[in-house]
Amino acid sequence: MKTKIGVVSLGCDKNRVDTEVMLANLVQGGYEITSEPSEADVIIVNTCAFLESARKEAIDTILEMANFKRDGHCQKVIVTGCLGQKFGDELYRDLYEADAIVGTYEYDKICDIVAETLDGNRNLYRGCNEGVTFGARILTTAPHVAYLKIADGCDNYCTYCLIPYIRGRYRSITLESAVGQARELAEKGVKELILVAQDVTRYGKDLYGAPKLVELIRELSQIQGIQWIRLLYCYPELMTDSLLEEIVHNPKVVKYVDIPLQHVNDGILRKMNRRSNGESIRILFDKLMQKGISVRSTFICGFPGETNETIAEVDEFLRSYKLRNVGFFAYSREEGTAAAKFDCQVSARTKQRYVKKLYATQYAVANELNQSDVGKTYDCIIDESDGKDGEYYLYKGRAYFMSPEIDGCVYVTSRKPLEIGSMYPVKISGVLEYDLTGEIVE
Repeated sequence: MKTKIGVVSLGCDKNRVDTEVMLANLVQGGYEITSEPSEADVIIVNTCAFLESARKEAIDTILEMANFKRDGHCQKVIVTGCLGQKFGDELYRDLYEADAIVGTYEYDKICDIVAETLDGNRNLYRGCNEGVTFGARILTTAPHVAYLKIADGCDNYCTYCLIPYIRGRYRSITLESAVGQARELAEKGVKELILVAQDVTRYGKDLYGAPKLVELIRELSQIQGIQWIRLLYCYPELMTDSLLEEIVHNPKVVKYVDIPLQHVNDGILRKMNRRSNGESIRILFDKLMQKGISVRSTFICGFPGETNETIAEVDEFLRSYKLRNVGFFAYSREEGTAAAKFDCQVSARTKQRYVKKLYATQYAVANELNQSDVGKTYDCIIDESDGKDGEYYLYKGRAYFMSPEIDGCVYVTSRKPLEIGSMYPVKISGVLEYDLTGEIVE
């Protein structure tokens, strides 16, 4: 009987791709994957370590999975990912519930690691930050959606961020590798391809001497079956005019980008070691608005030196540019980053007050935009069925300005059954907070 492996994946979509490669390696190695931890002989927890809250979630999950050694079939718990890469020595020393600690660049060895761990060996496996996790994948997304990780690591060294110390320097995969993997995904039925990296706009600079994102997009656009190409995590300073024009004029590129601004105040941006300033950000966003490109962004609230005035500047930006999707995060003081040593640290209570204030502003902006959608018709990709209500079939779908799992959705009704993964014109009929309702246009 095959050894059953349960896998829990935490953190970002880049981590999800690592998990999918690991799953494929396990299946190729003769292991059976189960979604029920109580049935697993080995449970693997692929962790995030970006923030203190993510590390707490990871530790809590590891301890929860370790309970299955007592209450289930589980023999071993293996910890993989960013937590093992950055804090492997501490985990190996103190977290006895973990029977193996594995970093972010050992996924190709996972079958051997499982076998060695089952044999009773407790080890720390942690290699150098080289290359990008690559290989066959078992998708954990909807079958018609897949993430394509085009690079790993980061060279920006923002003063609040641990990523360069966990994932290393920025490393792109080759154009040929990216296109080849995308073709394989298309052959499996993927229609929406989501490009991810810590900074996708920097793609190829390390290999080719200059960013090659536009060239990559054009190559991916030639792949039959791919209908939508979505860009996540575009840093503002490399959102060039040529990239904007490609987004506007390439029919397969979704008119949506994720640009993690983090702030718009010049002083805060300098302290964050960001390479943009308030003026350059506003010039870029004027162009984005003129070209009809929808934007998701994130902002850090309560960075050292934050004041009511700097938060008011973000508030004014939100009211002026009316972004559809925005996340706000209280600054997390991470040991090992430059910002952890800065003066003028902001209290937790004040940080939460700033977050609450900006969310209130964004809620009003999003509601205004959603209300303006009523009566409009959008092409929507159908993600899943919601059953049937009388003579109507019910579905969840997304318009172009909705990235899966992080943005809202469109609740769709249809008199006829629809094909999951296909696109249909949907006339918007109502608003449910951040979500929309609509009907198929017959």
